[in-house]
Amino acid sequence: MTLFRSLDDRHPLTGRLAMGVEYDGSAYCGWQRLKHAPSVQGALEGALAKVANQFITVHASGRTDSGVHATRQIIHFDAPVPRSQKAWVFGVNANLPRDVAVRWVASVPEGFHSRFKALARRYRYVILNQPSRPVLERANATWCRDPLDVEAMHRAAQALVGEHDFSSFRAAGCQSKTPWRHLHFIEVHRHGPLVVIDVQGNAFLHHMIRNIVGALVTVGRGERGDDYLATLMALKDRRQADVTAPACGLHFVDSLYDAAWGLPREPLGPNLLAFLGEWTGERPLPDCPMVAFRRGRPLAEGVSGEE
Repeated sequence: MTLFRSLDDRHPLTGRLAMGVEYDGSAYCGWQRLKHAPSVQGALEGALAKVANQFITVHASGRTDSGVHATRQIIHFDAPVPRSQKAWVFGVNANLPRDVAVRWVASVPEGFHSRFKALARRYRYVILNQPSRPVLERANATWCRDPLDVEAMHRAAQALVGEHDFSSFRAAGCQSKTPWRHLHFIEVHRHGPLVVIDVQGNAFLHHMIRNIVGALVTVGRGERGDDYLATLMALKDRRQADVTAPACGLHFVDSLYDAAWGLPREPLGPNLLAFLGEWTGERPLPDCPMVAFRRGRPLAEGVSGEE
């Protein structure tokens, strides 16, 4: 599959548009627009306003925390003026800071919603596991100088797969109405000095992945056994759980949608892991209520498909 797509500069796009956005979250308070601090949403809406000559509100597939990166954040907006595909992409990028970029734009039906039509979200947490501190990777990987037992980390993580109460991995300030989430898979692999924690679920609680990673590193150091994550989850108490891993190692790499929406497929990021060769949407999704609901299939009586 090619990485290079020609951008049309003849046919104006109007109506509802989706965009793929990549950003280095180091300098931002997170995705969501705030009055008192720089945000990725604020930077993107400012750039769109210059192309459209009026303010545009964008909606994202998921909010990322302060310092967290993204390689496939999906957003949508209703275009108030016609602009070509090339004008939307090049024009917005020309007005964005260097740490945010639009990768593509596509017309979508009016019923598309980047958040409420998402079937799953996927993150990768990258740890540079070596004795010396990182230099080139310092902004997009977390450094761990102690040798990690990746096999033990992977075994411990499997207790989290499925639908569970993740209260022990939920930040104190989390605003979600429920601590229940469905984890589709979580895998821990080593690639030379890189340890990658790859996790996908229907949605995630505030700091949930970073709290899971903090506990997995404790297992990897040999300080706790394979049952540590299961024990923490059973406690349902964040105060008795482990540390929160740094934000710099976390990357939002995919938001999955039904193929009928026709969104572009891309290699999963970050580019530091391009050698893995996996593209978005390759893995089958579980046949769970939320996926069925958002694909428009009927549910069993009494079953809810909302997050």
